[in-house]
Amino acid sequence: MGGPDGGDGGRGGHIILKGNTQLWTLLHLRYFKNVLAENGEGGSKSNCTGKDGEDIIIEVPLGTVARNEETGEVEAEILEDGQEIIIMKGGRGGWGNQHFATATNQVPEHAQPGEPGSEGWKQLELKVLADVGLVGFPNAGKSTLLSVITAAKPKIANYAFTTLTPQLGMVEYRDGKSFCIADLPGIIEGAAEGKGLGHRFLRHIERNSCLLFVIPADSDGHGKEFDILVNELKEYNPEMLQKDFIIAISKSDMLDDELKKEISKELPKDVPHLFISSVAQKGLLELKDLLWQTLNKPVN
Repeated sequence: MGGPDGGDGGRGGHIILKGNTQLWTLLHLRYFKNVLAENGEGGSKSNCTGKDGEDIIIEVPLGTVARNEETGEVEAEILEDGQEIIIMKGGRGGWGNQHFATATNQVPEHAQPGEPGSEGWKQLELKVLADVGLVGFPNAGKSTLLSVITAAKPKIANYAFTTLTPQLGMVEYRDGKSFCIADLPGIIEGAAEGKGLGHRFLRHIERNSCLLFVIPADSDGHGKEFDILVNELKEYNPEMLQKDFIIAISKSDMLDDELKKEISKELPKDVPHLFISSVAQKGLLELKDLLWQTLNKPVN
């Protein structure tokens, strides 16, 4: 009869995503499908609060997106090292009987139970974080360009869809500066509807601040090819058109000055373009300069 002294219960453990710059893939989670956090501990006498359940922290690379598997809604996005986002909250702990004492009922014999734990399925997806994304039809010369201006070693062959997953490389610039460039799976007309590699390709472009359109010199229509690529981006997400565009005409060692002038007439005047040859090492320094200037231009 000494008064109520039932302590509060601890909350259930959270499940937390945490950004880690040392991770580059989600492969370490491949067999880590069922994650169960601890229950909170019950309150005890002498108004002692129960211990919270231990949180589970899942480390993921930057660029990871967590979606609700049923609705497809994005619930979390990890963009910074050390950033933590709770994707499943532990249930709130209950209240001990001390909270229910009144002037007329000084020894209440009831307490409030804690909330039950929640459960659900989350889908984790990694989107590439790179400064520059290479965009073009299959076999346009993107992988060759990446292999020449970076230390990356992408698979290169003379057939479509050699690149099935994004390839990242660091471009060494002047005075020790560098920037990141990604060779993305080749796009085809209709990719926005899921044809070819479809959305597997387009989702990675969302994170690139600058897009380098690689169009081969032997294309049947350089301006038309650029328009098709831009249209696919627009169909997928109109916000893509707000990015900086640059056009590189690859394999241009086979072109003379007259042919270069004819190709230039086909291209839009508001998009900078240059002629390069990865094999002959032509125009690559100019390309690096233009990319660096574009990435570091002052924001209005």
